[in-house]
Amino acid sequence: MVNRSAETRKPRGHAAAALPSPWRGRQGADARDSKRDAVILAAARAFNNHGYHNTSLDDIADRLGVTKPTLYYYVKNKEQLLFECFRTGLEPIRAAFSDIGQSRQPARERLTVVLLRYAEAIASEFGWCMVRAEDLNLSPELQAHVKALKSEIDQGIRRLIREGIADRSIAPCDPKMTAFALAGALNWIAHWYRDNQALKPADIARAFVDIFNQGLRPRGA
Repeated sequence: MVNRSAETRKPRGHAAAALPSPWRGRQGADARDSKRDAVILAAARAFNNHGYHNTSLDDIADRLGVTKPTLYYYVKNKEQLLFECFRTGLEPIRAAFSDIGQSRQPARERLTVVLLRYAEAIASEFGWCMVRAEDLNLSPELQAHVKALKSEIDQGIRRLIREGIADRSIAPCDPKMTAFALAGALNWIAHWYRDNQALKPADIARAFVDIFNQGLRPRGA
């Protein structure tokens, strides 16, 4: 076990000092969750700015002002940390599917809710990890988890497209190809969007979804 008195240290460099540390004066389960969230967010920012292979656990610890062994209270290794960034980024999208589960709105309106959350998630600090995790040589076990979660989102979008075709809120189309096109366009946001731009994630999301809606809307609707 790590000596608790050695858990924090003075951060090195401007980037490390920029993140407030939740380690100071906090205890209990809620504090542990807050600290784990801070570790995941710090990792997402580092991976986004410098790339996965160019980021070490030491770099992430420096950003948080803690020792490297402290990170092992929250994740087993850097690979798991990348997966947690991926999963954290996906949570708002999965929550969107849950939110619309009992809705009686036309399928295109329900799909709009999901796509807005998707676009905002991709434009968030977790977007890079969401898009790149599958390409970074994770272990077979984590690769399987990533593929299963991505398939869950893909299948959910396809289902809404099929329902939209059935209720005539979406023009006839190939659900598989349309889902791929929607996800591909949204995923590309992670390659060019930076959070210092004038447009905020919600603005990006609305602009993209407005374009999609024009294409999905039945002719004459």
